[in-house]
Parts: sequence; C-alpha cells; structure tokens
Amino acid sequence: MSVMEGVEGESPSTCVYKLEPMPFCNEDILFCIDVDRESLVEMKVAGPKGRPITRLDSIKQAILLFVHAKLAIHSEHRFAFAALGQSASWLRKEFRSDVESAIAALRMISISPDSSYGQADLTHLFRVAAHEAKKSRAQNRILRLVLIYCRSSIQPQYQWPANPKLFTLDVIYIHDKPGPENCPQQVYDALVDALEHVSESEGYIFETGQGLARVLFRHMCVLLSHPQQRCAQDDIDIPKSLAKKSSAVDSTPGEENVHASSQ
Repeated sequence: MSVMEGVEGESPSTCVYKLEPMPFCNEDILFCIDVDRESLVEMKVAGPKGRPITRLDSIKQAILLFVHAKLAIHSEHRFAFAALGQSASWLRKEFRSDVESAIAALRMISISPDSSYGQADLTHLFRVAAHEAKKSRAQNRILRLVLIYCRSSIQPQYQWPANPKLFTLDVIYIHDKPGPENCPQQVYDALVDALEHVSESEGYIFETGQGLARVLFRHMCVLLSHPQQRCAQDDIDIPKSLAKKSSAVDSTPGEENVHASSQ
C-alpha cells in the first residue's frame, strides 16, 4: 500500500510518496487484443514508402516494445496472448519469457474487414485471468491483464463479482472522434468501471483518438510500471515534455544551457 505524508519543515501542501515494504513478485502479463474490424482503421502517419499503418500494426509494435523493455528490466517476467471478438479466446495460452514467442503469437492475429462484432463480453476474459492468477500466485507471481480495445460505439459488458480481486487490469482504448454513430466517452466510462471493479492493485487506463502511433507507444511505456510499485494514475507526471524542461533550463541563470527540441 502506498501513502502520502507531509514532509517535516515543509508547507502542508508538500507531500512525499512512500511505498510500504512488500515482497517483489515477477509478473505474468496477459495481453488481450481487440480483433474487431475497427482495429484495421488506418493511423494518421503512414509507414515506409507510404504504406498504410493500421491500429493493429501499431498495437503489435507497441506490444513488442513493451516485451523487449520488460524483459530488460527483469528476465523472469512472462507473457501470454488472447484475442477479443464477441468474447475472449486464446492466441497463446502458455506464459513465456522470450520475444520470439511473442512475435509468433502476434503473427497469429488475422482480422477480416467484415469482422464486426455486435458485442464485447469480458466475462470469459475475466474468468480466464482469475484462473491464471491463482496459478501465478502459487508460484509467488502476480497476474496482470492488459486489454487493448478499439471499438468506438460498443460498450463492453461483463458479469463478474466485485470480490475476490485476483489480478490487475490495465486498459488502452484507441477510438474514433465522437460522432453521430460513435460514443467513445460512454465506452471509456464503461472501461473505467470494469477496471475499478476487478483490479487488485492500481490499474491504469489510457485513451487516444488522435491516430498517432507515438501516443500509443507513450502509453505503453507507462504501463511498464509494476502494479505493486505504482502511484495513483492521477499522480503520474511522466512522460515529461522536453519543451517544458528546456524552458526551465533556459530560465536558470549562470549555467550553460543544453537545448532539447521536441519531436
């Protein structure tokens, strides 16, 4: 559990973040990727030689970025993969700690332009996550479910008890701009409700309607944080803008300044 306490000698508004001691547990991370046709929507920035880049392409790149970075942090983290149509189904059930198996699992994802699902039921996904979480706990590990959702007008449904909470849920929501046939705000609210309903530790939810891969990558990098070592999402102050940091350096008198430009 984390606590916020005042610092002696400082103003009452000054706080320090403290993390209570606890055993460190390696993670079993289950990625669930939306395979509705909305995952085939093109991003704003094209790839090499003008090749269109879809949401699914960017999602795969972001997951591989995450896997590489997470294994660099600790080589004992493990990953498995599922897909979300009307309900969840396995892509690769075995949790493994190598990049090659992640690449192989992501290559299994194939979406037809006609793959439109009338609903998104998360009940089976939560059931699978809870079952796997019990197995993870028996090995002194914890389970995290990372849901990447791409539907702008379909609110996910689920039937799941509030207790016991056995795993942590993170969500990345990629959506269209609001319109007559879209309701991304209502979908986002439903995802927030699901996260708060099932998460054992502090779960994070990020959304983007900009169609920019770099925004997705930025969100995925924040999800590298271990659930047992997180502050509340409202207290996150990363990533920091290089432009703002440069301005702060420029205003410091008597020092040589290093200028950084934001891309």
